[in-house]
Amino acid sequence: MLRNPLFFKILMICLLALILLIPLGMIQSKISERQMLQNQVQQDIARSASGPQTVTGPYLVIRYKLIERRTTKDSFGNEKLVTSSTLQDKVVMPRNLSIVGEADVETRNRGIYKARLFNLHSTLTGDFVVPQGYGTGSPAGDIIPVAAYFVMQVSDSRGIRNAPVLTLNGTAREFAPGAVGPIAGNGIHVPLPALDASQAHTFNFDFPLELQGMSTLAVSPSGNNTEMSLKSSWPHPSFGGSYLPLTRSVDKDGFSAQWLVTNLARNNTAQGANGQEVCAETFSVDFIDPVNVYLMSERAVKYGVLFVVLVFTSFFMFEVLRSLRIHPMQYLLVGLAMAMFFLLIISLSEHMPFLASYVISGAACAALIGIYLAGVLQNRKPGMAFSCGIALLYAVLYGVLQSEDNALLMGTLVMFSALAAVMVLTRRMDWYRLNVAQAED
Repeated sequence: MLRNPLFFKILMICLLALILLIPLGMIQSKISERQMLQNQVQQDIARSASGPQTVTGPYLVIRYKLIERRTTKDSFGNEKLVTSSTLQDKVVMPRNLSIVGEADVETRNRGIYKARLFNLHSTLTGDFVVPQGYGTGSPAGDIIPVAAYFVMQVSDSRGIRNAPVLTLNGTAREFAPGAVGPIAGNGIHVPLPALDASQAHTFNFDFPLELQGMSTLAVSPSGNNTEMSLKSSWPHPSFGGSYLPLTRSVDKDGFSAQWLVTNLARNNTAQGANGQEVCAETFSVDFIDPVNVYLMSERAVKYGVLFVVLVFTSFFMFEVLRSLRIHPMQYLLVGLAMAMFFLLIISLSEHMPFLASYVISGAACAALIGIYLAGVLQNRKPGMAFSCGIALLYAVLYGVLQSEDNALLMGTLVMFSALAAVMVLTRRMDWYRLNVAQAED
């Protein structure tokens, strides 16, 4: 006969709680695996359609030759003037840039996995001012015009869904694929006549842009004054980047947002030179999924150990207060039923809304444990009480999952309440006498 059966019972309960970490870890691994499959499907759809989009520009790229003169001496010491020229690119940003757009969101399915694409319908307007000598500071006589380009950079040009026509100073011009000069990469451009460097030039432009992308739309504030107005029927935007909207409105019918970024708020100059990065900062909006079932399930599993500890503590207190005996195998079976709750969530949420899968999983596990305990304890009332308590724990957990900012507070309150209940219920208990009584049994 054990000399200290109470101690060994507590030790056994702790060992069972540690053993249950194995199925909980396996469930968490399965959730990570399903999430990786979801990400892979999204990447496959992005390869077939288009990925996250970053819009940069438009810019004017002015190509010219700069004449350089220097004096050298020949072998006889006579000075002579040597003239050479180098090819240069000048990037001119818009003085004003206005983007007015509307975005709708569509869902693409591949099996049970989903990916969301946005479709942007926008119009870009603005103007350029090119000073005399292109603003290089060199005499106009030393500049030989070569070419000029109107350039728009799009991170994934496969997402361009129209054939936009540029209206420049009232003249319609067609875009060609690809960006040029220092803005080289994915995008579109319009070749322009070479610009006379001896005089200033002003250009007014506008063109429509239909753009498709996945999840994220980012825009670089390329103008000295950049304004953007965006509307969408998607009610779950996430605004990010270096600049938040000046105003925004979000409700169940969608959102609207307006950005205003001036040249004084940016870290780059108004005009770029050869090889200079003209604009690295962006503002963005993410068309996020309001309920990421894999993230919610992963967060729920992290509270699995807490659930097991609370339930095992309740069992142990029931044993102590009611002088009943619950076998370790019964502890283990109830713990496995608690672990199955988290596996049910992830498997059901792939086929139905997360809330519905959560309610079904919680109700099924709470009912199963209640029915089992009613038989174990040979009394329906304690079984129903445990079932209701577990259902309450599931309700509290759902509140924690929905309010990430208050998760620590709510979890702490649950633990404090459980500890307070144990201390209050056992405040008059003689643990030494209880241990002797169990040893005699």
